[in-house]
Amino acid sequence: MKHILVINHSSPFSHQNGREALDTALIFAAIDQHVSVLFQGDAVLCLKPDQQPQAAQLKDYFKTLKTLDLYDVEQLYVCQQSLDEYQLKAESLSLEATPLNASEITALIKKQEHIVTL
Repeated sequence: MKHILVINHSSPFSHQNGREALDTALIFAAIDQHVSVLFQGDAVLCLKPDQQPQAAQLKDYFKTLKTLDLYDVEQLYVCQQSLDEYQLKAESLSLEATPLNASEITALIKKQEHIVTL
């Protein structure tokens, strides 16, 4: 079993990279890989509760985020600096994610065998 980190940097409403990051995590998990996901930069907005993608005429993939647990993707992380930039608190996010500072993110990356960044 390989350790794979999917890093999502993309805003949920700017393009499909956020959806692709989610799909990538689910695909690796479906083939029994150890998958972790890090939300960093604009991607922390994916975890903001009460998203309204229909208002922007976008497909609602936020519901799919909740399926990560079904695929045993339980290691969800969020960049603390990004949370601070958007004035968000980890405990108010739509999914439980562990906040990490810069040195903790570096340590997480070093533990991985493969990294996918979208």
